[in-house]
Amino acid sequence: MTERGLLIDGRWTAAADGGTRDVRDPATGELVGRSAIARPRDVDVAVEAAERAAGGWAATHADARGEILRRAADLIDVHVVEIAELLTREQGKPVPDSRKEIAFGAEVLRYFAEEGRRVGGSVRPSVRADIRNLVGYAPVGVVAAIVPWNYPVDLYCWKVGPALAAGCPIIVKPPEETPLAIGRTAELLVEAGVPAGVLADLPGPGRGTGEHLVAHPGVRLVTATASTATGRAIMRAAADDLKRVSLELGGHTPFVVLDGADAEEAARAAARRSFSNMGQICIAVNRILVDRSVHADFVEALRESVAGMRIGHGIEPGIEYGPVLDDAVRRRAREHVEDARGRGGRVVIGGDRLRGGAYDHGTFFAPTIVDDVPLEARVMREETFGPVAAVHRASGDRELLAAANASPYGLAAYVFGADLERAWAFAERVEAGAVGVNVNDTTDLQAPFGGWKLSGLGRELGPEGLMTYLETRHLRMRVRPLA
Repeated sequence: MTERGLLIDGRWTAAADGGTRDVRDPATGELVGRSAIARPRDVDVAVEAAERAAGGWAATHADARGEILRRAADLIDVHVVEIAELLTREQGKPVPDSRKEIAFGAEVLRYFAEEGRRVGGSVRPSVRADIRNLVGYAPVGVVAAIVPWNYPVDLYCWKVGPALAAGCPIIVKPPEETPLAIGRTAELLVEAGVPAGVLADLPGPGRGTGEHLVAHPGVRLVTATASTATGRAIMRAAADDLKRVSLELGGHTPFVVLDGADAEEAARAAARRSFSNMGQICIAVNRILVDRSVHADFVEALRESVAGMRIGHGIEPGIEYGPVLDDAVRRRAREHVEDARGRGGRVVIGGDRLRGGAYDHGTFFAPTIVDDVPLEARVMREETFGPVAAVHRASGDRELLAAANASPYGLAAYVFGADLERAWAFAERVEAGAVGVNVNDTTDLQAPFGGWKLSGLGRELGPEGLMTYLETRHLRMRVRPLA
């Protein structure tokens, strides 16, 4: 069993009140480990340590900061199997998916190690001949980061990498549901040379611990991957001190299949993006919008893809899909299916929990397709964050586009079509921060990630992800003429 404490001022310690939480395997219910749980007093101590460390870390050369991040990435690569098995046992995704997540996290650290060296500035023109305008950048200061449970190690690196590269101390509140793999990753960052106070790791609940961290006057930036409701609460809490915020929030991703698209190819792509991590992804497919001309072929191909999925304990070889995190996810998925069925939707496959044998010990839910779902159904309006794919048929591009944009969310979207020019034109009119055209993933290390509308503000990854952690500074200077 793995046990972890709180990382504060370079030391691993128990929580101030001694509080802990058991972590259980969602596939079996067995105890996996135990984590200390931070409270507001722990937050205060971590922020004080970060404030003491801020000046020295900001003054550390970007090359030196980058070298620490590269060493940490190398250490993560060495321990990837160990961390992946820990992540699978606490979160549920199969080991190959866990390894992929952790490996990408290491690449994020390497990317920002290099990107941090490229922060420059510019000399701007002036209306006066004796004036020079120098525009540069400085670390924003102490950062608070909120990390979710669905991709904990990956999204931890998305925040820690650019913050440290920019010269900012960062206090992370990992999810209390899945704190163990993050704890091991934090140990490797410390081993790589992150100074005391520059990185804190405080698992805890949103209420109390997260609220106190976000509102703390010593914090200058809050970055969070969370629900839209949590994002609104963060903005309210940050308002008093005018903290900067970067929020990647909920989504409701459309997957659009145009007339003439290859139905089988689109169905395979939709199946993977709908059910990878059992739909517990912010850019998972939430609603599938299919042109009538290809609807029947697409639904049948999607059913065949789902029927062949191998579901079980993610630690076992050959398993492709695991359990959902907990009963709350399973309950919401069932409610969305029943609501769609009650509005005329037809369950093609799945629709309820998996039963029998090992399934009875974990929080398993069958990957589910519901066809002929009206746009007013809950699954077409609310993020299920579970293994449910809802299909709606439409006639023509205009109707498909209207349905795709008929949501207050705009994180990601996918468009599949045989005519690339037409698909491209369609994608340019979709209201989302990223659109995949004939690909089922919009995440790329060197491109910005973030949403429009209720899906948040700010960007992660790419050069834009680093600039989140920097303040712009203007130096206006007078020069003397030559004698």
